[in-house]
Amino acid sequence: MNQTAELSWRSGQVPVSERFDDPYFSLENGLAETTYVFLDGNDLPARFRDGFHIAELGFGTGLNLLATLKLWRDSGQQGCLHFTSFEAFPMDAEAMLKAQAAFPELADIREELAPHWLSGATAIKTESLSFNLILGDARKTVSNMAQKSDAWFLDGFSPAKNPELWEQSLLAQVAAQTAPKGTAATYTAAGFVRRSLEAGGFTVQRRQGYGRKRHMTVARMPA
Repeated sequence: MNQTAELSWRSGQVPVSERFDDPYFSLENGLAETTYVFLDGNDLPARFRDGFHIAELGFGTGLNLLATLKLWRDSGQQGCLHFTSFEAFPMDAEAMLKAQAAFPELADIREELAPHWLSGATAIKTESLSFNLILGDARKTVSNMAQKSDAWFLDGFSPAKNPELWEQSLLAQVAAQTAPKGTAATYTAAGFVRRSLEAGGFTVQRRQGYGRKRHMTVARMPA
């Protein structure tokens, strides 16, 4: 049985994990952070194509999914976006929708997907989206992913507070499940995370971080 997220709310809109003592997204602007770190960090939408597969460690509020699907559509991309997310402590649907309501730019997609969350769905298939939420410990499930990822969103809680999602063995699985020329991006620039990605075969680069974060990490697999 999967454990659900334990939450408190900061400023009424920002959910904070009681388990990890960490907010789910930037207190400054969660959508801007997602765009900067995960979308720009993986060179999107330039790399989009039909069947492009994004995998994510840490589904959280679903913000990254909504922002990515909006970018997919706004960029005029044809075909279907594939998105797989791994989450050990899922939020309940009402909390997800409350968190997503902080971003009016995503209102249309929020409303479109809301019935799926409210029904408890872990898979969504529409004309433009094929989504799968894999519940449980990612260390036991990432290696079973059927389709290698073209881009990774490494979005677990802080490595200092949630070290399990940043273990070298898990990042080795991430690397093994990355397609040639695939990429990864994360808000953290922790040295052991960069070294683990490099050990998996990624070429790793440190970039200026979003907001108050000095640095972030991007990585790319060779062809």
